[in-house]
Amino acid sequence: MGTPRVILHLDMDAFFAAVEQRDRPDLRGLPVIVGGSPSSRGVVCAASYEARRFGVRSAMPSRTAGRLCPQGVFLSPRMDRYRDESRAIFGLVAQSGVEVEQVSVDEAYLDASTLHRDADPEEALVAAVRWARELKARIRSERQLTASIGIASNKLMAKVASDWGKPDGLLLIPDRDRAAFLRPLPARTLHGIGRVTEEVLLKAGIRTVGDLQDHPGDLKALVGTWGPVLKSFAFGVDERPLSQYDTLKSISSENTFSVDTADRPTLRAVLREQAGEISGKLQRHGIAAQTVQVKVRYGDFTTLTRQFSVDDPVAGARDLYRLACWLLGRHQLVHRPLRLLGLGVSGLVETRGRQMVFEWNTPTHRGNPEVAHG
Repeated sequence: MGTPRVILHLDMDAFFAAVEQRDRPDLRGLPVIVGGSPSSRGVVCAASYEARRFGVRSAMPSRTAGRLCPQGVFLSPRMDRYRDESRAIFGLVAQSGVEVEQVSVDEAYLDASTLHRDADPEEALVAAVRWARELKARIRSERQLTASIGIASNKLMAKVASDWGKPDGLLLIPDRDRAAFLRPLPARTLHGIGRVTEEVLLKAGIRTVGDLQDHPGDLKALVGTWGPVLKSFAFGVDERPLSQYDTLKSISSENTFSVDTADRPTLRAVLREQAGEISGKLQRHGIAAQTVQVKVRYGDFTTLTRQFSVDDPVAGARDLYRLACWLLGRHQLVHRPLRLLGLGVSGLVETRGRQMVFEWNTPTHRGNPEVAHG
């Protein structure tokens, strides 16, 4: 008998808002909204469960959140604080020796298969519940925060389980129950179904996962070559492995200014912060970027992107910042005030050996500049 596969999905509950409420006891029980102020062009980064009762959600415009929840407490994000907290939480996870695929600052897949080598599949899942309960208790005791954990034999079902159990949930979905559990859920529950695919499915009369299960054939006529995979997902079958970086195709960071600006010190400060944020994520995953991109949006909502590819992938904040500045200058993108400035990287590769430093003073740069219009 082979080692049974045991996958957990760990998702911190309302993470940014929960950190703020923990650090400031006076905010506990109040509708906390982390993001831009309701009078700004910003968006909601996170909302406490008290705020969610009013319909406030992540990525919602702050002005909309302010209308829905006028008594909301709006706080500016403290990304350094959240990253520090994330390191502490995943430090607790790392002590167990399980394999970790960290998806974001507050979410990860954990492969606990090696903890239960001699158990049969059902026993391994039940044992994982005990381990997950202990992990949740440690997070609550040592970090004063709550996490939701889903447990299954694959990533798809573990994620469904953690979402279903929120907040402060712990849910196991055995293999024998996965198809039945999924059947009444909206089709968009499944990994890979975004807005466009959902619209295609709705036009075909497919609203639930059960509709996908009952649909004749392999779904290629609706979603192309992805059809057989989607059909497998509908029955809770998912063979995707955990990885340190396979879910990361690109990383980006954007800032929308409250007032359009062409002030160089302001723009440089924003780029430095964005470069540091992206560099931290690259280095945490042990990867580097072959392509760096800047994005600007003007007051009339005209949006442009410019990117540059290098032979030697970059991961350091200094390299990312300098290349971003070079792109802005080369393409004269700050010829008028900006509404938005963003920095992104793609072409992510695993780092091997010493990272080469990008040379800035040479007359020509290695790699091929590329231009994209957005």
